[in-house]
Amino acid sequence: MLKREEGRVFVPIAHVRNAFSSKFGIPRQSGLVDEVVSRVEFEREFRDPNAFRGLLEYSHLWLLWEFSENAGKAWSPTVKPPRLGGNTHMGVFATRSPFRPNPVGLSCVRLVDVTFDKEAGPLLFVAGADLMDGTPVYDIKPYLAYTDSHPDARGGFADRVKGHRLKVHFPEELQRKLKEEHIAAVRGILEQDPRPAYQRDKGRIYGVTYAGCDIRFRVEGEELTVCEVVLL
Repeated sequence: MLKREEGRVFVPIAHVRNAFSSKFGIPRQSGLVDEVVSRVEFEREFRDPNAFRGLLEYSHLWLLWEFSENAGKAWSPTVKPPRLGGNTHMGVFATRSPFRPNPVGLSCVRLVDVTFDKEAGPLLFVAGADLMDGTPVYDIKPYLAYTDSHPDARGGFADRVKGHRLKVHFPEELQRKLKEEHIAAVRGILEQDPRPAYQRDKGRIYGVTYAGCDIRFRVEGEELTVCEVVLL
């Protein structure tokens, strides 16, 4: 059995702050909902402004982070990807399942801005993150299009399901219960169909928690209708 090396410890350099208080509804991949803006707040020992010199020259970043909600949970060599209906087994290394030997995630995000706060130090604002509020970040690296982008790459089963989007009906009287800056993000989240692929019960009411609201909806065919917005 492989022995883990003692003394090799990774510590979070930052944490993500955004409007996702639970996992349900978070985009399945980074970059799918660009309207979702997150803030990356750094731990005190990593707030030296020199560490951020030149960062604004890049448009996109890689975030290396932890599936903190799954840390310590058992992993399996095979998983059932939700996008395949939750019944087909695939090798864990052929998926981006959170249940892995090491709970490590990788996301490409768009860098919106870098600011410097007197109390919090450097803050990164990024768009398109697929992360929950409080997610620990272990490293940040610039995205380099000339080497990181491979337009002719094959995407396996993910290519077969990537285009699925729902038509969203969101009554204006319900939209008014949200802050204006959150409406586009909520629409983008719902278009991605946050339901588990194995749940397609006609008439069932689902709920996504975002920005302090429970957005309740139902789906018929390829159309999603928001039926209630409850302030939490």
